[in-house]
Amino acid sequence: MQPVHEPNSRQLVGIFGIIAWIIVWAGIVASFSSTIGQWHMLLQAVFYLVVGLIWIAPLKPALRWMQTGKFKA
Repeated sequence: MQPVHEPNSRQLVGIFGIIAWIIVWAGIVASFSSTIGQWHMLLQAVFYLVVGLIWIAPLKPALRWMQTGKFKA
């Protein structure tokens, strides 16, 4: 039987940090919507696919910190 994992304060801070990052990232992307809206539909789709994946990259160190307390492995 595995021990029950108790949440710690890093995880709470990390959750709020991730939520804040998503809100900020969405605001940045939305601020370009008038320009992007003028692009061809396929170019828009590629743009939103790319920026929809890029926001995840900074989360890896944040998630590691939430679990271990260290940003680097």
